[in-house]
Amino acid sequence: MTSTRLDRAIEALPRCYAGPGGAVAVLRNGEVLVRHAWGWANAERRIPFTPRTLFRMCSITKQFTCAVVLGSFPDPSVLDEDVRARLPLLQQPAPRALHLCHNQSGLRDYWAVAMLYGSPAEASFGDSEAARVISGTKTLQFTPGTRSSYVNQNFRLLSDIVQERTGRSFAELLRTRVFDRAGMASALLAADTRAMPDGTEGYEGTPARGFRAAENRIVWTGDAGLGASLDDMIAWERHIDATRDEAEALYSRLSSPVTFADGAAAAYGFGLSRAVEFGRAITGHGGALRGWRSHRLYVPSERISVVVMFNHMANAHDAALDILAAALEEQPAPVAALPSTVGWCGSYIEPDGRLAVRIDLDQGKVRLRYGHHPDRLELQSDGSASGPGVRLRPVEDGLWMDRLNENHSTLLHACDSVPALDVAGRFQCDELGAELTVADAGGALYGAFSGFLGQGRMELMDPIGGDVWTLPCPRALDHTPPGDWTLAFQRDGAGEVCAVTVGCWLARRLQYRRTH
Repeated sequence: MTSTRLDRAIEALPRCYAGPGGAVAVLRNGEVLVRHAWGWANAERRIPFTPRTLFRMCSITKQFTCAVVLGSFPDPSVLDEDVRARLPLLQQPAPRALHLCHNQSGLRDYWAVAMLYGSPAEASFGDSEAARVISGTKTLQFTPGTRSSYVNQNFRLLSDIVQERTGRSFAELLRTRVFDRAGMASALLAADTRAMPDGTEGYEGTPARGFRAAENRIVWTGDAGLGASLDDMIAWERHIDATRDEAEALYSRLSSPVTFADGAAAAYGFGLSRAVEFGRAITGHGGALRGWRSHRLYVPSERISVVVMFNHMANAHDAALDILAAALEEQPAPVAALPSTVGWCGSYIEPDGRLAVRIDLDQGKVRLRYGHHPDRLELQSDGSASGPGVRLRPVEDGLWMDRLNENHSTLLHACDSVPALDVAGRFQCDELGAELTVADAGGALYGAFSGFLGQGRMELMDPIGGDVWTLPCPRALDHTPPGDWTLAFQRDGAGEVCAVTVGCWLARRLQYRRTH
């Protein structure tokens, strides 16, 4: 039986997170409290969204991929040489299989790198394109095991390796190692993103502008290929709760503590995020593609599970937390008063990755733009600002940014000089065999990437300060763009621009030399 507050939260979902359709489930002690769907799985064909509707779970797949790895190879280190073999051009020690499982590989995300190769957002991207991007890797962003960065091909590599080593398709391995055991009757590997077997569509747009069916043409496997219904996910959550006390159960192993090489606790491992919400430890993951958003979480101390699925781009993570708060009878935290100015707001560059950092005030919070998504931080009494896994702290020698979940801290360098406008030219990345064009078009600077996947569109660049600019990426192959690309230009002894370091949080520190 649900509480009045939980009932109200469920009723509010279609209005607060408006779109064509969705579904939600809440379980406590393995029993279903809520199993509800609304709207349309396909608005044009008027196919209702039901608990049996097949849905693209996207990156929620990653925990299932790791379950297949652990079920097939209890000691994943036996796959280390297979990882090395799939990175033939890598000039540094290769990451190990466990580094892939924990997003500690140091690789650059291949969906982000695809945009540097000039891929249009709706381009076809299949096995051959994926293999070329991955096998062409020559350098890493950091030493494997020392830090964390989200990398989709970590899990594609794992699924490809396990498939090759067992001689069985990844779809079959998912079915026999996970789905059958958990009672996920209709779950499947839906690798081709062009269509779902039951006609379910994902939609882009907003209630104000309207919605249209999202066009996707990529093929993915262990990184994001899971197709499942709400009923399938309910079966997974019930399986998790039923086996919670078994040390060798799949989810027990997936959610076990993970550390970095220095012994620091990691907030991500085996395809699962570890976090604290409302004072309670949770494990979970989100999933997204253009037109699809989902999130699932489990609170072991309360034996509560929440699953939210939208076939549109509303924020399923926030929706899941709204539902969890209602299930726990938690009240929203009061919003702290924020001063009209904070002395260290402004633009910076993070020296290690050469990425732009922008800090301002937004709707009662400190907004930090650096990672894949903006971080919204609470100002603290000591003058710092903090949020989940992130902290900004002013000190005598400047401003430090602590990315606790990434095991990384750095002193930011202010970009407070007048932007330099003489940076137009053509630049070549020898590692990628790709090109960046920066053009002065009537006094405004535009930039675009090109390579074996195509010629990207020209986008208006944004000045950060000095020789640092950002190049927007408003749409991409994957569910959201990788974020603005930072272009950090370098000059020779004569003061002429000679090179540029290009990167975003998902793919950092790629060097381009000026050719024209």
